[in-house]
Amino acid sequence: MNRPPGRDGVAFTDGAEGDQRHDLTARSAVSSWLGISRRWATVRQVHGARIVKAEEPGELGEADGLWTELVGLPLAVFTADCFAVVLFSEGAVGVAHSGWRGAAAKVVTALRVEMESSGHAPTGAAVGPGIGPCCFEVGHEVAEMFPRDVASTTWGTSSVDIANSIRRELSGLEVWMAGACTMHTPGLLSHRESQTRLRMAGIGWLS
Repeated sequence: MNRPPGRDGVAFTDGAEGDQRHDLTARSAVSSWLGISRRWATVRQVHGARIVKAEEPGELGEADGLWTELVGLPLAVFTADCFAVVLFSEGAVGVAHSGWRGAAAKVVTALRVEMESSGHAPTGAAVGPGIGPCCFEVGHEVAEMFPRDVASTTWGTSSVDIANSIRRELSGLEVWMAGACTMHTPGLLSHRESQTRLRMAGIGWLS
């Protein structure tokens, strides 16, 4: 499990902790370890920029970001190459799911704006593991969407640094990044590497 040093209210699971998206036993075990409720607020992720406000646990419809003012309500998104991003403010927390489509749609910015407009401007953020430019081979049509983030894989083909794009959306905030590539880091889940249907969780909560 990845957790920013000295920061409560955020956790990023890895493959060893199971798939909390569908396995409620795995979700319960992670919740017990973190000391949070077993009843999480989640969304059906569609690789867009829709944000919902969570006022109760359960699945809250199609979206790629959610936020809450409720103390003790865990929010979660699920990833296996995309990035989970947690935003913190004094009285709210938000979580976003951002792969290349989400980064192109500026889902993290949409979450940040939604929180700001409700009086909860984020002051910090944490970004979980995701596929790095070392391994994220893309075609020209994707690379052209990220002219400031074009890179090369370790085998010399075109790639995009999605983490760098997300970092710009977090400009002005105190940001912690896990910095691990899901495709080649042992213990992490990568759909691109293995076509796995399992997912890791990015969790944020107010305590």
